[in-house]
Amino acid sequence: MHRAVQILRELASGGPRLGVTELAERLGVAKPTVHALLRTLEIEGLVGQDRDSSKYQLGPNLVPLGNAYLDTHELRTRSLTWADALANRSGEAVWVGVLTGDHVLVVHHAFRPEGAVQILEVGASIPWNTCALGKAIAASSCADVRERLLAGEPAVLTGASMTDRKALAGHLEDVLKAGYATEDQESAIGEAGIASPVFDRSGEVAGAIGIVGPVERLLGESARQELAVAVRETARNLSRDLGAPSATRRVRPTGSRAS
Repeated sequence: MHRAVQILRELASGGPRLGVTELAERLGVAKPTVHALLRTLEIEGLVGQDRDSSKYQLGPNLVPLGNAYLDTHELRTRSLTWADALANRSGEAVWVGVLTGDHVLVVHHAFRPEGAVQILEVGASIPWNTCALGKAIAASSCADVRERLLAGEPAVLTGASMTDRKALAGHLEDVLKAGYATEDQESAIGEAGIASPVFDRSGEVAGAIGIVGPVERLLGESARQELAVAVRETARNLSRDLGAPSATRRVRPTGSRAS
């Protein structure tokens, strides 16, 4: 089962199609073993084989599984109305994300109100240190989670991506105090983000909600403060909908450095 999951992950991250030999080398197992696993996954519709190249790619039956995950994810279902309201209030697109490993998975995307063509980003996976959503989650998570994230190798997507661990740790302290995180072209040139953490009924971080858009619209001196207020208020309201105790919505995580 573990190796089958590894195959799916390699196909998801290694390119549109991979052959048996490539997968065997990446997993460090024998080609007959990989071939047998691929045949099983193919029968279940989780992978498919390209007729021309004989290489494998992800299969169509993964789609309903992914949709089922989104449809039953409480943060996503609770965020639908709040995300739309924030998009209308800010005039920008809104993302809701959860932490998966050292990446943030976008589980909901509310388009900005204007009618221009926009690409749905649900399912996008972004390194935590390169996005406002990830930094908002990390700053308000328990010490174990925060230390695990900081101990990993910081991802680099642009020249603005934060890679110094000490500086990143200090930045998370600032995020915690402010109640929101910003991203300034750290995952894509010209793009910015503002996000705040969302808490569940246990008082733990469930994810984050934030706005994304052109840096000049989001991080201009006057706009930034107004948008940050809107994001923080929306995060508090969404946390309340998830049953978060009011006293925990801004509690300092155990193990944080003193101010």
